[in-house]
Amino acid sequence: MSTSTSAAPYTEPWLRGTHTDVPPVARAVLHALELAGDDASRWTEGLSDLDIHKQPFGLRSVASQLRHIAGSVDRLLTYAEGGQLSEQQLKALKAEESGAETREDLLARLQTALEEAAERVRALASADLNTERRVGRKNLPTTLGGALIHVADHTQRHVGQLVTTAKVIKASRDPV
Repeated sequence: MSTSTSAAPYTEPWLRGTHTDVPPVARAVLHALELAGDDASRWTEGLSDLDIHKQPFGLRSVASQLRHIAGSVDRLLTYAEGGQLSEQQLKALKAEESGAETREDLLARLQTALEEAAERVRALASADLNTERRVGRKNLPTTLGGALIHVADHTQRHVGQLVTTAKVIKASRDPV
C-alpha cells in the first residue's frame, strides 16, 4: 500500500501571524505585497516565456502586468515618501508595455521590487498616516495612509488582472 503526500495547504500572508512588529496599516500593506509575489509565482506556473507575452482577447499580457506591478510599487511609494517621480521612473513607466524578458526574469524583478517596497513600507510604518502627500503632475492631495493603502490596492488589482490573463491562456491551451 502506498501513501501519497500532498502539499501543505496554502495560507495567505495575513493569516501567518507575521509583521506583528509594525502597526496594522503597514502590516496589511506588507501582507498584500507578499500575496502579490505568491500569486504571481503560483498563477504563472506552467506558462512558457511565449505565453506570458500573449494578449488574449486584447488583455494586457502577464509580462506587462509583472512589469507594471514592479514599477508601480516603486512609484506609489515615492509619493508616500513625499517625493515626485524621477525621469528614470517616468521612462520605466513608458517601457512597461514592451520587452522580451523570461518568466523567471520578470518574477525575479518583481521579487526584488517587492522586497525593496517592504523595506520602504517599514520605514514609513510609524509615521503619522494623516501626513499630507501630493500625487502626480497635478499634485493631487492625499495622505500618507491613503498612499500606503493604494500601494496594496493597486498591486492587488493588477495581480487579479495577471491571474485572469494567465487563466485565459491556460484555458485556451487546454480546453475542457
